[in-house]
Amino acid sequence: MRGRVPVRMRVLAALKGGPDWDSITPAEVVEARTAQEKLRRSAFGTFITGRPDPGALGTDHTLAPAGRTLRVRVHRPVRGGSRLPLIVAFHGGGFISGTPEQDDWLLSHLAAECPAVVASVDYRLAPEHPIPAAVEDARDAVPLLVARAGEWGADGTRLALLGSSAGATLAALTGFGTPELRTQVLINPQLDWTDAVFDYPSFTENANSPTATPANCRAVQRIALPAGFDARQISPMFYDDLAGGAPTLIQSAGLDPLEDQSSAYAARLRRAGVEVTLTRYAEATHGFLSMRGVIPAAGPARAEILDHLRSHLALRSGARR
Repeated sequence: MRGRVPVRMRVLAALKGGPDWDSITPAEVVEARTAQEKLRRSAFGTFITGRPDPGALGTDHTLAPAGRTLRVRVHRPVRGGSRLPLIVAFHGGGFISGTPEQDDWLLSHLAAECPAVVASVDYRLAPEHPIPAAVEDARDAVPLLVARAGEWGADGTRLALLGSSAGATLAALTGFGTPELRTQVLINPQLDWTDAVFDYPSFTENANSPTATPANCRAVQRIALPAGFDARQISPMFYDDLAGGAPTLIQSAGLDPLEDQSSAYAARLRRAGVEVTLTRYAEATHGFLSMRGVIPAAGPARAEILDHLRSHLALRSGARR
């Protein structure tokens, strides 16, 4: 390990345990997802993820791209406002688990304090819907949300994309070719879905981390990606032309097996002339911003995200309010 896991995280890992990722079946993934969601809704789960900011109101809405229905969780500041920025978020979970609600602590705070309208997309998951279903959902959802931004008091031309882990994959992929995009935030991102993911030094050095373990990463690839699928198609690390990208904040976790992807991608963006801020949270594990109750680094990381978004989503000089 590149550091020491916070005490509460060590206790949680010891209490919670987890599935046998090396042998888990698709049916067992669905069962584990259901159990995970039940835990999240409990008092203990709320302690782990953190309570929503009372300064924001979260409501559910639906989108209907290409004949399918997607749920989207929208956070708006209680004090209201007009022409607010629009932040579209994608939760983590390796394309096989996760819900928008796991990020309520972060996203409601951004809505209240930026202030902004924050829409988190409940995209389809494997094994029921293998890749590229999640990518299709993300790419279809963003223009629909931009078009409907006015319904929630938002300005679709002041757009940010945010994602954690696999959600950061979706944010990065969707950001390519989105003209309204002002900035993007990638939190402990997975940016390489090829077998090269196992070759980064952090994968070996942080192999004993309690989250995103090597066995978990192998299972995610096996279950989320169809046989024969070219993983470079969903790996921003392998995109040839990154020039012209929006300013990007990348937050890496020092105890994350995927950590080295953050610095590698930041280097590629800089070579392409993209403005990049890379911040390393040394005592954070993978998924730390969804675990406020056990990872102290979530607090300063959230504050950094808020400052970054305020700076890049501010009304430009001369713009009408």
